[in-house]
Amino acid sequence: MSDSKRSFWLTPNGLAAMGLIGGVLYFLLTEHRAHFIYGLPFLILLLCPVMHIFMHRGHGDHGGHKHRDKANHEREDA
Repeated sequence: MSDSKRSFWLTPNGLAAMGLIGGVLYFLLTEHRAHFIYGLPFLILLLCPVMHIFMHRGHGDHGGHKHRDKANHEREDA
């Protein structure tokens, strides 16, 4: 087996989670369509901060900017 990290969604637990989410969405849409449509604007508003959190996950710590800037200044001075 390789040392690379597998995505959670490709593990057995991830596949089970996708199945559970799919089942919940199916019954929500078929049995409670009026409730789902009523809450849709709130879900869209909730999507903004959730996307912000997950999309910034790969950025890492922003503390490294000062170190890189300092190294660039030292290189320019030499």
